[in-house]
Amino acid sequence: MQLIDDVADRVAIEVLKLVDETGNPDIIEEVKKVIGTSSQTLEEAFMTAIRVRRAEARAMDLLGSLRAQNT
Repeated sequence: MQLIDDVADRVAIEVLKLVDETGNPDIIEEVKKVIGTSSQTLEEAFMTAIRVRRAEARAMDLLGSLRAQNT
């Protein structure tokens, strides 16, 4: 369902911003638990969005490093 993915991604983006600001990765687990009490489907989509966003960030960092090496 598109709505679940959109909501999960929006929450994941905000959670990852807060994790970056505070340095506290436990925020992810706290939000996961709160979401999971209401919707297991949203919880799974949220965790998928977290993994995808983290993988994207690592890939972009690598590309930036590779680009810098070639200049």
